[in-house]
Amino acid sequence: MNKKIGVYSSIANLIAVICFALSMLFGFDYGSYFSSMFIAFSFVLMMCGYAYFAEKETKLAGYVSIAFSAIYTAIILLVYFAQLTTVRLNELTQQAAILLDFQQCGLLFNYDLLGYAVMSLATFFAGLTVTSRTKADQWLKYLLMIHGAFFISCLIAPMLGLFKANSPTWVGVAVLEFWCLYFCPISILSFLHFSNCKE
Repeated sequence: MNKKIGVYSSIANLIAVICFALSMLFGFDYGSYFSSMFIAFSFVLMMCGYAYFAEKETKLAGYVSIAFSAIYTAIILLVYFAQLTTVRLNELTQQAAILLDFQQCGLLFNYDLLGYAVMSLATFFAGLTVTSRTKADQWLKYLLMIHGAFFISCLIAPMLGLFKANSPTWVGVAVLEFWCLYFCPISILSFLHFSNCKE
């Protein structure tokens, strides 16, 4: 069962990332919000899988990845659930929209970037648990740990006010599509990693 959770969560994560990428390409904001929630759900399960299958000397790194993934998921679910409910179903005042509407690049947008900063830390520590026995695991380890570098940009960008509501839309879409292209191999390699784990 433990192995299956790792395998199935990797597949779910890949599907959610692809759905997110397609939603962004076609400008379907609510589709991207909904699929982002499932990226978060499946991500927590993946991180738990890394911790469970980690060798004794890397167990702590696995537990740290779980902790960061839980923080990431809590932030992301609050942000996108608000978009799918409060923002979508209510007529917000201008000030409320500035704070709550993701498209306004306000408070919840900044929280979203904070969430992805924490997600990056989770992947970095998950990468520490991977033993490079195969080429696939070696690539997985590097991709997870390099993904940790996103922590800096995601943390600093909101503080510098780099994203504004009047910024060109294509810039944000291009950045997110690049992230999807980067993260899909992590999902695929995670699937292979968990498939080869011994119960």
